[in-house]
Amino acid sequence: MYMKRNICKVLEESMLRKLSLSAVAVSMFASLASAEVNFDGGKNLNIKEEIANSGVAVPEPTQDKSGILDWFFGKPPAAPKAGAEWTIMFFENAKNDLEPYLLKDLNEMEMIGSTDKINLVAQVGRIDGYDDSDGDWKGVRRYLITKDTDTTTMGSKMLQDLGQSDMGDYKTLAEFGKWAKATYPAKKYMLVISNHGAGWTKSLTRPITKGISYDEQSGNHINTVQLGLAMKDIGKLDVLGTDACLMQMAEVDYEIKDYVTYIVGSEETEPGDGYTYNDMLGPLAKKPAMSGAELAKLTVDAYSDHYAAQKTGSTQSYVLSASVPRLLTLTNAFTAAMTASGDKALARKARDGAVKFAMDENKDLYDFLRLVIAETKSADVKTAGQTLMTFITGELVAHNRTNDSAGGYWSGPVAYSPAKGIAAYFPNGALGDGYADLQWAKASQWDEFVTWMNQP
Repeated sequence: MYMKRNICKVLEESMLRKLSLSAVAVSMFASLASAEVNFDGGKNLNIKEEIANSGVAVPEPTQDKSGILDWFFGKPPAAPKAGAEWTIMFFENAKNDLEPYLLKDLNEMEMIGSTDKINLVAQVGRIDGYDDSDGDWKGVRRYLITKDTDTTTMGSKMLQDLGQSDMGDYKTLAEFGKWAKATYPAKKYMLVISNHGAGWTKSLTRPITKGISYDEQSGNHINTVQLGLAMKDIGKLDVLGTDACLMQMAEVDYEIKDYVTYIVGSEETEPGDGYTYNDMLGPLAKKPAMSGAELAKLTVDAYSDHYAAQKTGSTQSYVLSASVPRLLTLTNAFTAAMTASGDKALARKARDGAVKFAMDENKDLYDFLRLVIAETKSADVKTAGQTLMTFITGELVAHNRTNDSAGGYWSGPVAYSPAKGIAAYFPNGALGDGYADLQWAKASQWDEFVTWMNQP
C-alpha cells in the first residue's frame, strides 16, 4: 500500500512538472507575441535573436526535464545509450553482376536477424539488368536486418531510400558508417564491404585498377587510398571484413591500419557466393559478448568451413593492425639485405615460383621468402628473411585458413596451403599507375625493391 502511494505521488509530481513546463512555454509564447516577435521570418527566422531583442525573460533550458524547452531552443536530444554489444554494418554493393549473390547474402543475414545485443544494418545498392527478384527495386536503401524464415524475399524494415547514391564513392561508404554508428551505438563495431575487389573490371575497355566496391552504374570504385579515407572518416572499428576478392595485401592493410583493430580478407578471389552470413552470425547471436578477435576468427572459420565442405579452393585470414607497422620495418630489412646481395636472378625465380593468385602480380609474401631462403648464399638475407617469416605466422597473421583447389575447366589443381595469409605486389615490369600514391609505397622500400628485381 505504501509503495502504491509513493508511485502515485511520483506520477502526480511528474504530471505537475510537465503541466508547469507546458504553462511556462504557453506563457512565453504569449509574451513573445505581445512583444511583437516576428514569427513570419520563414527560413531566415533566428528565434534566439528575436527573443533577445524582445526583452522577454525566459527560463534556462537546463531546467527542463520534459524536453519542451530543449526542443524550443534547438538543443539536440541526448545520445542513445549503447546497450548492444555489436553493430555490424554491411555495405552491399549489388550494382553489378554480383546482384543475385548479394541478395542471397541479405536473406542469409535474416536467418539470424538483429537482437537486443546485435544490430545488423545494411546499405544495399541495385541496378537494372542482373536480377529481378524481391520486387526488382532499383537504387540504394538502408535496412535494419530482422529475422524471418523466407529465404527468397527480404522481410527487413527499410529505414531510408537514398535514391541513386553512388556505391563506388568512398564518401558514400563513410556516410553509411557514420550513420550506422550514430543510429545504432554499440560497444564494438564491424564493417563488411561486399562486392568485387582488387582489380575486377566489367568492361575490357576500362583499366584494371586496385580497389573495391565497383558501381557499374556510375563507373566508379573505391581505390585503396580512398578506402583509407573512408575508414578514417568513419572512425575506429573493431573488425573490417572485405567480402571481396584479393584484398588481404600488405598495401591495403597498411593504408587502413590506423582505423581498425582486425582486418579480415582473402588473398585469392572469392567464389561468387562470398561469405555465408548465417554461419558467421549464428554463433555471434549465441555469444554476443565475444571480442573483436573472436569475431574476426569466426568470420575466417565460417568462410573456410563452408568452402571446405564444397571442396572449393579458398583463402581467408585476419591480420592484427597493430603489427602492420612492424611488417614494414622487417620487410625493409629483408629488401635491403636482398638488394645488397645482388642476387636478382634468385629474387625473380622466387617471385615466379611463389603461390600466386588470380592476378599474377599478387603473390604470397611468406612463400616468396621461403623460396629465397632455400637457395640464398647470403647469411644476411637468410637471417632477415627468416625473421620476417616468423613474424608473419607468429604475430601479424593471427589466423589463416586455406583450402586447396582440385582444379576445373579453366585451370588445374592449386595448392593454397603454402600461403600464410598476407600477399604483396610483385609486378613483372613497371609499377602500376597509382601505386606510388599508396602509404605503403611512400613509407617502405618495396617499390624500389621490385623495380630493382625487374632490372636487367
